[in-house]
Amino acid sequence: MEEATSENIIAGTAMTRRAMLMYGKSLARSERGHVGSGLGKSPAYGTFGVIEPTEIVSTTPQRKNIDGLEFVFQNAPASEAPAELTFSLPQLGAYCGAEVATRTMHNLYTLRGTKIRDSLKWSGYINEMISLSRGADAYFASHHWPVWGEDNIRGYLEQQRDTYKYMHDQTVRMFNAGMTPREIAEEIKLPKSLQTGFANRGYYGTLRHNSKAVYQGYLGWYDANPANLNSLPPVEAGQRYVELAGGADALLEKATAAYEEGEYRWAAELLNHLVFAEAGNTRAKGLLANTYDQLGYQAESGPWRDVYLTAAYELRHGGPDQVVEMSALVDMLERTPVDKFFQSMSVRLNGPKAEGVERSVAINFSDLDKSYLLQVNNSVMHYAQSDASVTADATLTLSHGLFVRMLTGDVGLRETLMSDDLSLDGSVVELVRFFSLFDAPDGLFNIVTP
Repeated sequence: MEEATSENIIAGTAMTRRAMLMYGKSLARSERGHVGSGLGKSPAYGTFGVIEPTEIVSTTPQRKNIDGLEFVFQNAPASEAPAELTFSLPQLGAYCGAEVATRTMHNLYTLRGTKIRDSLKWSGYINEMISLSRGADAYFASHHWPVWGEDNIRGYLEQQRDTYKYMHDQTVRMFNAGMTPREIAEEIKLPKSLQTGFANRGYYGTLRHNSKAVYQGYLGWYDANPANLNSLPPVEAGQRYVELAGGADALLEKATAAYEEGEYRWAAELLNHLVFAEAGNTRAKGLLANTYDQLGYQAESGPWRDVYLTAAYELRHGGPDQVVEMSALVDMLERTPVDKFFQSMSVRLNGPKAEGVERSVAINFSDLDKSYLLQVNNSVMHYAQSDASVTADATLTLSHGLFVRMLTGDVGLRETLMSDDLSLDGSVVELVRFFSLFDAPDGLFNIVTP
């Protein structure tokens, strides 16, 4: 539950916007648009929910009889996900590898943004799966088609195991030789014995961005070059590059030449500076969109293709006018631990607006028999479970359901205060001032333009 809810609640706004590029949500399903995500055709869009588990897989092997069928679980945290498991079905001669081993190279880092996954642990879990799957003649995963035959399963898992181990070991070898993330991404190649395996191709994750994830996992974002320690932000850097090139027309001429010669990566770098320097330059945006089209058509990875083609779409048509509504998450939010809501509130506090402010609000959940004290001081919000009689500037007593509706924007603060499911002790003014300190991000920020 911790891992299932934490990313969606804390970082969900940014991840949802970025996922629109990664999965090509705005693209037509066509030969010039979205053709697949690499793991499948496309994510499902709609409402989201989560059910609290009744059994926790915490060890390997962990046996459980479910409806007369024996499951033997493997606990594999920090592989494909912070919480992950696989299982065998000995009575059926089958093994489920979940997302630890699928018919593609997976992501150590996803382009929508997630915690870095541990390639070395991932490889170790697959090695463990080779033993756990002994005797199985059918292997299936959460995506793609099965592997049939014990020898084929072993060969498949060995290739997957060694792919994740190779990208880990070679990235570490190269950064210990002083190479930077971009240099490693350009240099690293799988050996022929792994490269020719269909399931090791970069249809979803890629060796290039996975090697950067290994680097980041050990050394962070900084490549040790002082020029990159405190570099200029995109708009200011763009303006300086345009000036250095001799003006917008001169830079556009050089970018056009690069485009015509098929040097799309270089053309994109030049044009990105121009677009951020001059957001209204339609010629630059048009050529950059064409450049992203070509990079998308060349991409083997489904997410890379969608990122490039969605960027082209947004340069031509503008950004999205709506993202996933919070109301679509109601079921998940109703089942999410209450402290996660308060973590979400903490990261929405507008620090500059809260400077010098000291306020406290107590919240009593009438249907949970729990109380919390929220305090703002030093431009941060602290929260802790408390006694229902704690002293605060204002005290709200309300149902958990009403609180969720308030957070999702289904009801506003004024309507909340008028509800029969709520009572207030203390100052209404202080309560309104308290909630006014928090931003309500809409997730419609620009990505490919300033």
